[in-house]
Amino acid sequence: MAIEAVIWDFGGVFTSSPFEAFARYEAEHGLPKDLIRKINSTNPDTNAWALFERNEIDTQGFDALFLAESTALGHPIPGADVLPLLSGHLRPRMVAALKACKTRFKVGCITNNMVTHHSPGADAPQRAAGAMGQVMPLFDHIIESSKAGVRKPDPKIYLMMCEALGVKPEACVYLDDLGINCKPAAALGMRAIKVVDVAQTLAELAAATGLTFEEEELA
Repeated sequence: MAIEAVIWDFGGVFTSSPFEAFARYEAEHGLPKDLIRKINSTNPDTNAWALFERNEIDTQGFDALFLAESTALGHPIPGADVLPLLSGHLRPRMVAALKACKTRFKVGCITNNMVTHHSPGADAPQRAAGAMGQVMPLFDHIIESSKAGVRKPDPKIYLMMCEALGVKPEACVYLDDLGINCKPAAALGMRAIKVVDVAQTLAELAAATGLTFEEEELA
């Protein structure tokens, strides 16, 4: 089936991955490598991360519950320390690719996010607002987990996007930096692209869409 829509994740796709910030935090605090990712993947449907992204707890609730979960793994980390780490640097080449796709296809964004996104960070909210402010107006439709009450990798959220865009899953390309979020998209029939780095992503996106993303145009 011909491609009609390109659906994107936001963090780790249009911005640098928060995993890089997690790693720096762990190194600075003498914590085991990938500890924060381990906490977030333990009980992934009911943990603090999941509840916050579905807007079932507030910032204070996340702070306390994340602390309890990390303490159970032997390394107490306040949730308030984690939230400022979520902001990344904008990737101009990915934004340019989105604009190119928008000229030919419907474009949507499915993002697992939090209502109080980066609070209580220092300058993180300003950086996040700047990146999101540049990218979000480009989409034909946006689904935020904190507003929809459902989050990836629940297949429902992908089908919600297809309905909103008026396309079948088989006519979609889906991009995400997490393999766990790509799997349900692929199972539904989408062409799933796991974002590892910009060059790899644009090569796969070009193959899937037939578009050409020249590096000099995207620098």
